[in-house]
Amino acid sequence: KKEQQLLDLEKSLMGTKTENDKLLTDLKERELKLKELQKIMKQKDSAVVALRNSVTDALLSFKDNGLTVNVKNGKVYVSLSEKLLFSSGSTNVDKKGEEALKKLGSVLKKQPDVNVMIEGHTDDVPVAKNTNAAFTDNWDLSVLRATEITRILVNEGVKPRKITPAGRAEFSPIAENKTADSRQKNRRTEIILTPKLDELFKILESE
Repeated sequence: KKEQQLLDLEKSLMGTKTENDKLLTDLKERELKLKELQKIMKQKDSAVVALRNSVTDALLSFKDNGLTVNVKNGKVYVSLSEKLLFSSGSTNVDKKGEEALKKLGSVLKKQPDVNVMIEGHTDDVPVAKNTNAAFTDNWDLSVLRATEITRILVNEGVKPRKITPAGRAEFSPIAENKTADSRQKNRRTEIILTPKLDELFKILESE
């Protein structure tokens, strides 16, 4: 009986050792994966900063014309005011705005791993249908402005498959639509630049 107890104890210890070895192996694998993730995130952060610097340098001369470049949530946001790009109620890009977009396009065409989202935004004032029958509402205006900007960037050499035009109308304001100044802030186009994260997603999917 005592021998059986010793055998059972030995068997139990062997089982515990095997389980501990497996846990240790799993832990080491997770540590390696974590280090790999951290490395890729660091590379991505560096890429975002480099992209922001390139865009800022290219558009420096427009900073007093309602143009800002910021980093938020790992993306580069290029915000262009309506006064830089469009006349009121129009989808035709002004000469100054076209110049800025061409400079931006010259940067983006050298960035094959960056996706581009173009968002048109308006204030909450309804489209004057009696002056422009082409638009039903602010959805139309915001989307058509985004597609017009898309065409300029594509003509400048940015790959069409990298660009997504979108319209947000008045539903994503950055200021309350209560004064002329706040409405002007809301009438803008945001070009959102996102580095591809294929390597990161591959690691996450292998979990």
